[in-house]
Amino acid sequence: MKNKIGLTLVTIISLLQSCSKQEYVDIPKNMDGSAYITTVASTTTTGVTTLDDDFTVFATLPNAKVGDEMVAELLAQQIPAGGSATQLLPIAGTQKKLTVGSDFKVSVTYTRAQALLIKPNDVVTVTFAGKTESAFISIPLVLAGSVKGPLYGGTAVNFRRYSGDAYFDVVVAPKKATYTGTITVLKKNGINLAWNSTSYAYGTKVPVSESDFAVGKDTMYYAIISKVNTNSDTVRMSVIATAPLFQLTKSGTMVLGATTGGVNVMSNSAVSAKDTLAILSIKDASLKIKGGDSLRATTTISFVPSTSALYAAGNAADIQAAFDAGTSTSTIDPIAGVPVNIFKIVDASGTYYGILSITSVVPGTSVAYAYKIGSTYAQLAILK
Repeated sequence: MKNKIGLTLVTIISLLQSCSKQEYVDIPKNMDGSAYITTVASTTTTGVTTLDDDFTVFATLPNAKVGDEMVAELLAQQIPAGGSATQLLPIAGTQKKLTVGSDFKVSVTYTRAQALLIKPNDVVTVTFAGKTESAFISIPLVLAGSVKGPLYGGTAVNFRRYSGDAYFDVVVAPKKATYTGTITVLKKNGINLAWNSTSYAYGTKVPVSESDFAVGKDTMYYAIISKVNTNSDTVRMSVIATAPLFQLTKSGTMVLGATTGGVNVMSNSAVSAKDTLAILSIKDASLKIKGGDSLRATTTISFVPSTSALYAAGNAADIQAAFDAGTSTSTIDPIAGVPVNIFKIVDASGTYYGILSITSVVPGTSVAYAYKIGSTYAQLAILK
């Protein structure tokens, strides 16, 4: 019994002693006694492209002390000796000692060779480590060049045969300096053909020409190359030339009357049959369609009968060929005539081919229509 009492007293004394000797973490405090909370370390970088030799990383280390030593090091995905899979491992020989300045910042510069950045999308991680602070950032190697297009008048277009030339906008943007060199464009109209090479001054719009596409070969391959010293950047792309379809389909109704008996085909807007912009019009109860009563002297329109199949296909080259092979007239009879007609408009701004379908007629009152137009890139900038 005495032993049990003795053990109990020892236990109580031990508990009292442990309660009286608690250890507290020494938390830094502000002057008012509140906890001092610091900001988190951050990193920024100039980045690196395929035309740059090196890159710089800047680290802000708010929890460090002026004069602290930090060690920068590079890490990359590598296969260790005796291994078979890649791991994120330090790159040998890349440790650099840095001293924290009065602004609590450090910076370090590495070459691409040191960072094992060889091809686009290779990634390196830069770490900073010291007794009081740490930080890291991962940096990918990116292409210096980029290409937009095909474009026409600044607008992206689907490249179509017989629609005129388009172009590429090429931007070359190294991180270290403004690009001032030339660009070399390799192209071929078939995957197994030899490259043709042309050089352009930087800033030139690179042409995408329909004359480059041979009959039966619809794909053009491009490699656009820029260089700075021994560094080279290549952007690869391809363009498929599609059938020259009309790009705009419009519809509406001409209603016999003072303000709605005509239509401006260029904008598909209703106007009076006597308006100078009335390229199509109906004048009387016969509802025969012709050019506007007051067409400008520089504007004419004529028609050639066609087929629903040609309208549905909408191939501008085939439709133009059919017009040129046919016999044109100056009017269309929407009731007794052929419901589909090819038209040719000659205007001060150029020549426009299109195809018109009569969709319904209210005798003596109105004609509903649909038409396709816009066979070249230049026309798309005018037609609405």
